Amino acid sequence: MDEPRKRSRPGRTPAPAGRTSRPRQAEVARLAGVSQATVSLVLGGKKQGAAISEETRAKVLEAARSLGYVPDPAARSLAAARNDLLGVFSFTATFPTDVQHSYYPFLVGVEREAAARGYDLVLFTGSSTGGAGAAGPEALRRVRLADGCLFLGRHAPAAELRRLVADGFPVVHVGRRDELEGLAWVGADYVSASREVVAHLAGLGHRRMVLVREDDEAPASTDREHGFLKGLEEAGLPGGPDTVFRSADPERALTPDVLRAWLAEGVTAFVAEETDTGAAWRALRTAAVAAGVDCPGEASFALLGNPSPDLPGGPEPTGFDIPRTQLGAAAVRMLAALVAGEEATEPLVACVFRPGATAGAAPART
Repeated sequence: MDEPRKRSRPGRTPAPAGRTSRPRQAEVARLAGVSQATVSLVLGGKKQGAAISEETRAKVLEAARSLGYVPDPAARSLAAARNDLLGVFSFTATFPTDVQHSYYPFLVGVEREAAARGYDLVLFTGSSTGGAGAAGPEALRRVRLADGCLFLGRHAPAAELRRLVADGFPVVHVGRRDELEGLAWVGADYVSASREVVAHLAGLGHRRMVLVREDDEAPASTDREHGFLKGLEEAGLPGGPDTVFRSADPERALTPDVLRAWLAEGVTAFVAEETDTGAAWRALRTAAVAAGVDCPGEASFALLGNPSPDLPGGPEPTGFDIPRTQLGAAAVRMLAALVAGEEATEPLVACVFRPGATAGAAPART
């Protein structure tokens, strides 16, 4: 007697012969030609702040169907567990709890918004002794104790963040990180703010400017440079690579002689990016003092961000203020939405122009 044939379920391709394991999201990702994070977002029905096209969504669903992918019910049950805790993880060498630290205002906004929404906070200090290098798999794995986690830091471990997103864990980065597919983030509008600073300097008669920045590809630095160059273009001023000074160590590279050479070439305004190190602005100040440059009489200076609180006193720099407290609150709103499985969108937060006292009318040329 013939053995009865096994029937597959309608709409699902049978698993390959001899296979005993459950298809994984990584296999779906390979078949669909997308990242595992995208597969997680599509199959989990999550809104991580990144738009997924209908074409991509269809490819993922077709790949899952053809492989016979079925979500693990145990994992989904675990992911659905809630304990009303939000994590905060920093990639700085020391967790920013000092009121003088540039990240402290972010935490003020995070705490206020979390309290208003009924969440407690868990501060993860896995990087407190080793900086970003300590934020490896073990350090980030602990954040799963919370319902979701906020991340702060100029340099973040992309692979580990991708893994969290791929697993469907709610993650929000404070600061633009759209180079990591599927990662939700909140950010300040550095492009518009930098353009406004350049427009202000141009209005004071400055026709040649130089931007001093650190030599890396941090999104915040890239946005500031883009806004600076866009501002030059809109003002009809010379732009291009020669107007941007990049250095891994601005405090060593930007010497008084370099500054004097720029002045001799007709540069009258210098703009520095603000980072958690304050290296670019510190280098400009140090070089100007050593070269005996009168500010703002001989040259004007501007800072794209808030001055580091550990710098010695001096005139308030012209530039813009970063709304750190508002960004922290916006990050919590987005994370709370992701934890609840809701739509998670937050507009870019506008920076506030700061007139300061380091920019004046361009000096007359003889």
